[in-house]
Amino acid sequence: MMRKINISCIIDDDPIFVYGTKKVMKEADFCSDVIVYNNGKEAIDGLRTLVEEKKELPSLIFLDLNMPVMDGWEFLDNFITIPNNNIEKVHVYVISSSIDANDFIRARNYKVVNNYILKPITPEDLVEVLKIFSNDL
Repeated sequence: MMRKINISCIIDDDPIFVYGTKKVMKEADFCSDVIVYNNGKEAIDGLRTLVEEKKELPSLIFLDLNMPVMDGWEFLDNFITIPNNNIEKVHVYVISSSIDANDFIRARNYKVVNNYILKPITPEDLVEVLKIFSNDL
């Protein structure tokens, strides 16, 4: 039996994508709670606040690459500097509509990035993520 994820996080500036993803997550009984940030800066600030409040970071982060203010790459560069008690248990999935091979390769260079998923997220994608997630526990 696959375990449901406690807290997921979506970092994306596209409200339609966020709405659709939350809907698919609900249908798949994917997680108990979802935190949404509209760009990398908002996410870094929010995650740093969680750490300061001694709360756990979300177990799973779906990260868009192309966002205003701070994009996904800048988020990753900042994210890896956050001191945290459960950062090694955080799975980051890059979510993008880009099929540029350089993006795939660049994402792989980050130890915190588990995989790269092309938009939109499907129920099948979530089942795969849960399988991987359950195996890592």
